[in-house]
Amino acid sequence: MPMNANIFDNIPAQLPEELFECLLKRDGLHIERIVSRGHITPAGQWYDQEGDEWVLLLQGQAVIVYQQNLHSIHLMPGDYLLIPAHTRHRVEWTQPDADTIWLAVHLPA
Repeated sequence: MPMNANIFDNIPAQLPEELFECLLKRDGLHIERIVSRGHITPAGQWYDQEGDEWVLLLQGQAVIVYQQNLHSIHLMPGDYLLIPAHTRHRVEWTQPDADTIWLAVHLPA
């Protein structure tokens, strides 16, 4: 049976923590919706993932920072990037007064 949903629906009015929602998981592929509202990666922490991650910013704004060279990337709606496996990175900023909606595709290692 086909699954039908809208990526912009069912976002809680209160969002004390960043929302991670699995949309599809199959054969090592993992697609998720992430909703941030002023959320950032906690100080001193870095994501270091086993596989590549492709992210598309659908709504809002965000800043990603890579640990290796502290290079910042400011993402606007429609921007996407590939974060290679084991590239340590963090979310430095998301809009505090609006939902930032990401589509993240985690590829198998």
